[in-house]
Amino acid sequence: MADGPWHRRHWVAVDVAIAAGFALLDTGTTLIGASWWPHRPDTLAWVMLGVQALACASLAFRRVAPLAVVGVLGAFTVAVTLLISPAGVLTPANDTNVWAPYATLVAAYGPFFYQQNRRTAFLVLAAFTLVIMRPWEPSVTVMTIGLLRTAVGPLLALYFDARRRMVFALVERVERVERERHLLAEQARAEERARLAGEMHDVVTHRVSLMVLQAGALRVTAQDEGTRQAAEELRAAGCQALEELRDLVGILRTTPEGDQTPSVGGFADLVAESMAVGTPIELIEDGDPALASPVVGRTAYRVLREALTNVRKHAPGAQVTVRVEYDEAQVRITVRNSAPTGRASSALAGTGSGMGIAHLRRRIELVHGTLRAGPCSDGGFSVEATLPAYVPTAESAV
Repeated sequence: MADGPWHRRHWVAVDVAIAAGFALLDTGTTLIGASWWPHRPDTLAWVMLGVQALACASLAFRRVAPLAVVGVLGAFTVAVTLLISPAGVLTPANDTNVWAPYATLVAAYGPFFYQQNRRTAFLVLAAFTLVIMRPWEPSVTVMTIGLLRTAVGPLLALYFDARRRMVFALVERVERVERERHLLAEQARAEERARLAGEMHDVVTHRVSLMVLQAGALRVTAQDEGTRQAAEELRAAGCQALEELRDLVGILRTTPEGDQTPSVGGFADLVAESMAVGTPIELIEDGDPALASPVVGRTAYRVLREALTNVRKHAPGAQVTVRVEYDEAQVRITVRNSAPTGRASSALAGTGSGMGIAHLRRRIELVHGTLRAGPCSDGGFSVEATLPAYVPTAESAV
């Protein structure tokens, strides 16, 4: 985020204060003989002292033009060095001092912290270091102090730049995690709405299709015309309700682990409901139903409910065989119907979402099972689901 006007004015004031402070510091240290000041200063010495103060004042621009500030101080140092030797017009009181002002310490910081091109910064700093160290006049003291002048600033700059980047990265990561958390929460809410809608579709379609079939049977068997008319109106209203329900609900996307769907113990009730409306069903259970864990039992229940609903809607008069096999490794449920003997009601057959089998396949894949569904050679239809007997859930530990 860009700094506002107040922040910019704040940093300008800080840089001006730093520039003024180093101008005074270098002027004072030069006058006491800690730099290039001669025993008997002449007009040139005083002029160069003023130029040095102006060069130090360039620190006010160290953020916006760090390379220019290094260039100004480097040029001043070169000028002083040339005036001392070989020109010989300045004679320092102590020729073992460093001619560069202390402001070079802060100037060397800028190119590595404010300059994007690090290669250019290294080249400029290398030239700056040579000017300050004066290797053509070998002196351990001068070269050591000169190297420290140009090394401390860049090291600090690299440290603070790395720290700044790390803080920015951490802030960005926290913001990204927060955005992802918000998106995941939105996704969870959307999936829960889809789950509820899909569950409503499964349950209501099952019950209303039973009502429609019962109303159709009543219309055929009733002796009274008023009863037959009421039964027909009930059947038509049921078909319309199923059609509207298909338009309102979406595809189920997740499988809840803690819902209240009946388990394998509800198979007999499902079979009895379908038989009550004229669908002949044979239920064969082999093994111990207790071997099926809760989530597997609920998934198997949904398979049977969807299969029987489809038989009632698309295969009237068909014989249905339901076989459930339980063992320690897996649960297999097979629902097979023969060819229909009657004609399916177009109003009832068109009430589904068209995604029942695909919906079941997603449920079964969530528990690492398999589903096969398709027509048989005799004109019937078969649905076979193979599920692992045990799927760990929170309720399994209760």
